[in-house]
Amino acid sequence: MRTDIRIAGFGGQGVITCGIVLAKAASLYDHIYAVQTQSYGPEARGGASRTEVVISDEEIDYPKVESPEIFVAMSHEALVKYIGDIQEKSTLIIDPNLVDISAIEDIINTKELIVYTAPVTETAEKTIGKKIVANIVMLGSFVKVTEIISVESAKKAILESVPPKTKDMNIAAFEEGMKIVKKLN
Repeated sequence: MRTDIRIAGFGGQGVITCGIVLAKAASLYDHIYAVQTQSYGPEARGGASRTEVVISDEEIDYPKVESPEIFVAMSHEALVKYIGDIQEKSTLIIDPNLVDISAIEDIINTKELIVYTAPVTETAEKTIGKKIVANIVMLGSFVKVTEIISVESAKKAILESVPPKTKDMNIAAFEEGMKIVKKLN
């Protein structure tokens, strides 16, 4: 079964890294097919950024996400810019402190989206002490909600992808992400 995933935010949030870790966890440790692509604006920091991941139990013949079933929005601009092609009854995970959900209520209702909130930036700053791990906090929330990849595989991929001195902090961020996510509707 193929699952199309989009993770979007602004440059500097670690959106691309989040997608890479997700795809790595799926392919290397859960032994399922995965492909990751990325896109970002000309501004390295602050511009629109997104990564898309396709995960499947069969070979992936087309690597692009045309209509995501799961959309993770880490900024309001990204939410508004990239939500238009989301499938009906899809999962939407947002950081409620950076996203104004009321701006897309019509899309949520029309497409019957299942919405989760995860205050990842606040958690990264206040609980972990480093805003830079918000992407790994979001990965924890993503894994908890979707169960597409295993917790063990996600942790292995995180440990392989982050600098050695930050391993404990990133695992703590991931675990916090699994605790803070809540279903909105």
